[in-house]
Amino acid sequence: MEREENPMRYALRLFFAVCALAVMLAVQMGAAYAADGWYWLSSDDKYSKFYDPSSVVVTHTASTSRGKIATEIAAWTKTSYSYEGAKETIDAYGLKAVILDPSQFAYSLAEIVINPQNRTLQYAKEEFCDASGKVLWSHADGRAKEITSQEFDEGFYDAVVDQVFAIGEAKRAKADDRWITLWDSVAPDGTRMHVTGDTTTMRMKGENLIFWKWAETKDSAGHVMEIQFQKAAVNLPQGTERIIKGTRWTPASGWKDLDDDMDGAYRMIPPTSVAYKGIEKLRAYAAGYSMWLNRYSIED
Repeated sequence: MEREENPMRYALRLFFAVCALAVMLAVQMGAAYAADGWYWLSSDDKYSKFYDPSSVVVTHTASTSRGKIATEIAAWTKTSYSYEGAKETIDAYGLKAVILDPSQFAYSLAEIVINPQNRTLQYAKEEFCDASGKVLWSHADGRAKEITSQEFDEGFYDAVVDQVFAIGEAKRAKADDRWITLWDSVAPDGTRMHVTGDTTTMRMKGENLIFWKWAETKDSAGHVMEIQFQKAAVNLPQGTERIIKGTRWTPASGWKDLDDDMDGAYRMIPPTSVAYKGIEKLRAYAAGYSMWLNRYSIED
């Protein structure tokens, strides 16, 4: 009669077999990425995003008491498109007269230039190509944009900055506590306002905490009445706030730029107001996460 294998030994053999298979698959996937130099970042039904790790280069630095800090980083990215993604991009760029058939637009290549201190990304060069590599359209020296939760390019920014600094931009962007509640208010009629701050955008400049916040107002039935997406500068010691820029959404008008009714001035947040809870929350966050808020800082 054949002897049965010891259950523990069988379990160990199975475990090592699974590990070996996982390693083999990882090597194969790595080889696929390395074949053309592009590292996959993300995909959805419209876009697949890649960047070339070997292209990442620090082009400018600033000298500080902590050594040289990168202030400009260049890298190459690639985006591939489904038909819907191609059509959406052609429409956004106003290229219907240049690229007549979205199915011909297969991918784009871009040289991006990043400033980590101001969280900006610029498309220095960009090429739209068909499947054979033929350039359908190109341009250079695009406008620099600030990277927020609403930008298509956030994944590119995170990957490139993490390669240089390794502080955790991508991890923070995916964290469950990326957005922190600053304050809530409920009016007598049931209208509720909920304000959150995006920790990925938070950074200190002097005594000011710079960040983007999302303020959502709902009626008593839970319907969204208004959204305000704002870049704010909060002077933590003084308890004052300045809205740098922003946009506003309503069901009737959609998204529109916010008017600056304070003409760039700081406004005092009364200590007795519900909004002052936001000041207290930001002060506590700054005390607990000073290293994160001063990442990439060139201030001594």
